[in-house]
Amino acid sequence: MPINEQSSDETVLNRQPIPPTTLFLAFSRRRRQLALEYLSGKAGAIALGDLAESIALAEGTPTRDRYERILTDLIHCELPKMADSGLLRYNLDDEWVELTVRRAELTPYLELADTTHT
Repeated sequence: MPINEQSSDETVLNRQPIPPTTLFLAFSRRRRQLALEYLSGKAGAIALGDLAESIALAEGTPTRDRYERILTDLIHCELPKMADSGLLRYNLDDEWVELTVRRAELTPYLELADTTHT
């Protein structure tokens, strides 16, 4: 179930800048911040499981149960909200996720989030 039929390069190039209000809402939850930070360090699509594992490690609870809870939360809550905001796209059938915005657009917000949680 692809969210968008365009390639990721076309998706990024055709995007209008994300409004700051949308970005602030996306960064309002720590798990979304962790997801966007991880995705911004990757060149393309990544496995949903890799994202969930990264978040479990960052939250300091990398148990199998915690990993499954994080993956469920991503699939049912966080990824749809960020996709609706135009920040990423994902495919549950093939289990991948990727950013649809340039890292430079997220960097100021990532830096702000990092300073507020250290």
